[in-house]
Amino acid sequence: MTTLLPPSTIGAEVGVFAPHQLDELRDFYLREGFAILRGLWDEPELAALEASCTRLQEQLLAGELDERHGTTTLVDDEDGGRTQEFANYVVDVTPLDAGLRAAVLHPTITAAVQRWIGPHWLREESGFGVVYQDARPGRESSYTRIGWHADWQSAPHLDIWPSVAFTLHFDATSPDNGFLRVVPGSHRWATPAPFENVNGAVVPDGSVPVAGYSSEPAPFPMPLRFEKVRGEVAAYAERGDLLFHDAYLWHSAARATADGAIRRHLRGGFYSGAPLHEAPGEHFVKNAAR
Repeated sequence: MTTLLPPSTIGAEVGVFAPHQLDELRDFYLREGFAILRGLWDEPELAALEASCTRLQEQLLAGELDERHGTTTLVDDEDGGRTQEFANYVVDVTPLDAGLRAAVLHPTITAAVQRWIGPHWLREESGFGVVYQDARPGRESSYTRIGWHADWQSAPHLDIWPSVAFTLHFDATSPDNGFLRVVPGSHRWATPAPFENVNGAVVPDGSVPVAGYSSEPAPFPMPLRFEKVRGEVAAYAERGDLLFHDAYLWHSAARATADGAIRRHLRGGFYSGAPLHEAPGEHFVKNAAR
């Protein structure tokens, strides 16, 4: 059986490493399937990256970006007297901003990923590329949380795995604004593909039946909604943290509990298979977000 983190070692700082601790970061990531890199950018650098993301969000809302970079949502206010526009996502941001692209391809990041999955490529213009996400619990939001999944399940028919997902947090995470839930060590299970996922989308023909870093079966089925999972932990992040997780790791995103809470981040992934060149989103099965 895969060994999970002992309860006595689980705490707010478990899995957090500084840029000079790449060996420790590697060991923890390979063992548990996730890790946090802290301190890669100072506050002025982080503020500049945040400003670039919010500028792109404003441009999307103003209709100044091509429609492939995202959509806006019109939502009635609580009094029903007017509508407001909001954009949870700006997709494919790296072709739009050289500073964001340079940050994602920071040498420390690419060196770490190289040690985990070997030669790799950044997904930029297929499957939504690098995404700025503004997740909120209010009525203006079309995204609040997402159910249990492993990222490879979005395309089990493609030979692009393994991969490493990254999330640069502009807001610290907590129960107030939501956070990542992970099952440490689950990337080493042979997890079955969900041949019909929670939103009814049928997984394409040619998909592999199971995937993971071993042939050991999962000790229990993966729920596709928001149930509590045995062994799960909260992967809380501070402002500026870069959270990595493996494509085979079981994870989900918890909904914010405080009205008005904000959870903004930049996310994307590095892949080890042959690069894709198809239209954005064409080959990826969406998970249901609620």
